[in-house]
Amino acid sequence: MTTSIEVHPATADRWSDVVRVFGRRGDDPSWCWCQRFLRSETASDDGKTSSDNRRALFEEISRAVTPPGLIAYVRGTPVGWTRVAPRDGLRGVRGNRALSRVLANEDAGVWWVTCFAVASGSRRSGVGLGLLEAAVRFAREQGAVAVEGHPVDVARLHGKRVGGSALFTGTRTMFVQAGFQDVAHTHPSRPVMRLLL
Repeated sequence: MTTSIEVHPATADRWSDVVRVFGRRGDDPSWCWCQRFLRSETASDDGKTSSDNRRALFEEISRAVTPPGLIAYVRGTPVGWTRVAPRDGLRGVRGNRALSRVLANEDAGVWWVTCFAVASGSRRSGVGLGLLEAAVRFAREQGAVAVEGHPVDVARLHGKRVGGSALFTGTRTMFVQAGFQDVAHTHPSRPVMRLLL
């Protein structure tokens, strides 16, 4: 990692830092705001998002007994976010058709890293990896037996250039660097990766 970062749980007193990480998207309440994985594609709402996802995340963080995510800081400036939570609480993971074909039904104690948001000026500097490593430590402290994710294997993509928005679940390379191993694939470029704790 080339950047020295600090990572803290996303608590209500750090809400303005979460907003700052999301940058210009922070002005748009209908943007994802890390709500995608809380809804199932098979749910009765057909996965439709709230018109105010920003408020939904704020309320979630404000009410959570266990913070739903982590914030990365470089020299005191918030530069990154990740959601890490028990897999059984993420309907968007459990209800995903492709994932349900490859994941074991038993998920007690398995945590999932759903997504990463890194400020544009801090990308490719180790912030994502730092967040992932901190997510593993955080999950272990909460009693997790394993941590999983569904990153993108950039080497298997056909495009010459991959936009940052396509990599919001992280990259396979980053997960490998953090000690994760491939356990399944939903697509050649989409491994399911696991780290046993």
